Formats: sequence, structure tokens, C-alpha cells
Amino acid sequence: MTITFDHVMPHPLSSIQHGKDSIWGNAFRLEQGQKVVLNASSGKGKTTFTHTLAGIRNDYSGNLLFDKQAVRDINPEHWAIHRREKISFVFQDLQLFPELTVQENLLLKNDLTNTFTEAELKKFLAILGIPEKWDDPCKLLSMGQQQRVAIIRALVQPFEWIILDEPFSHLDKANTELCLELINARCNTLGAGFILTTLGDYHDFTYDKELNL
Repeated sequence: MTITFDHVMPHPLSSIQHGKDSIWGNAFRLEQGQKVVLNASSGKGKTTFTHTLAGIRNDYSGNLLFDKQAVRDINPEHWAIHRREKISFVFQDLQLFPELTVQENLLLKNDLTNTFTEAELKKFLAILGIPEKWDDPCKLLSMGQQQRVAIIRALVQPFEWIILDEPFSHLDKANTELCLELINARCNTLGAGFILTTLGDYHDFTYDKELNL
């Protein structure tokens, strides 16, 4: 799936002067399989970007396209298909169900497509250093542990793109590298791309494309 930004400008940001290399007000295309980073300080519009891609925000001029389809024209039924099969998200607020266990949070997503077995889900937890958290309610996990669960949950579905909004903000360097390795490996398996927003750290990864605000 190709993502095309055709002079998209969020209404709340329209009074701000944007540079010629900004994602806002300019035209560019992201091709499936690309590894993309959006690097900017807090409050510059990274979450607006993520929510626009998710169809949560439609308060913009210009046009955002998935292949040749305008995102603002996607109806709820087709959005459900997109989010199940084509595009996955790790939002900044994670959107885990705090009262449910790690197992329940992962199975709720995985059972939509039966992508992995429980043993494979547990292996993901082990790779990211939290195998013992399987039966723990998410509300009892640290923020770093919750981020790792949210990343795994986003990976346990088919997708052509995964969008991650500051997914490593509570992780140390070692755990960040483990997460990024897992994300990259899963994307390579699917021939998918990812868009990672970050506060300034490139996490020692070589990206295909960098976006600016």
C-alpha cells in the first residue's frame, strides 16, 4: 500500500510557517516496505500525523491517500478491514486494556486473524525480556513493560504498514534495540514498512526515509 500526502495541512497548524521539507503542505509518497523515521521535538505535530494516518483526525486540507483511495472517504466498515489487515498502530497512549492480562490483551488482537499460536506470543514476550508477565494485568506493569506489550500486540496481525508513535520513550537503549530488531524482522517477513516517530534518537538504525515537521 502506497501512502500519498498531497499538500495535507491540519487546520490547527495552518497559521504556522512550515518549511519546504515539512510533511505539512507539501507532496510526497511513502512506498510499502520503506523504513521511515519522523524525528521532531515534543509538541510539533507527531501525534497529529499519527492520528491523521489512523483516520482519527479529518480536520485538514489537501488529500491523504492509501493507494488511490482518500483516507477521509474510508467508511467504518472498510476502516475495520484496514486496521485488521493493512495498517497497525502503536499509539502514544498505548490503548491497552489495563484490567485485562497481557495474555488477554494479546489474544484479543491475535484472535481476529489467528496469526500466531499462544506459544509464539509467549516467545515474543521472551524476546523482549518479559516472559513472566503473561498472566499479569497490564495495569500492574511498568510503562516500559506496557510499551513492549503494545508493540507485540501491534505485530500480531497482517499489515502493510505499522505506525509507531514514540514507542520507546520509557525503554533503555538495550530494550529499544530489541524492540526495533523485532519490528524490523516482522516487517521484513511481511514485506511491510514502518513509520516511527521519535523525540530525537535514531536508535542506531538506518532508515530509508526521514520526514520533517
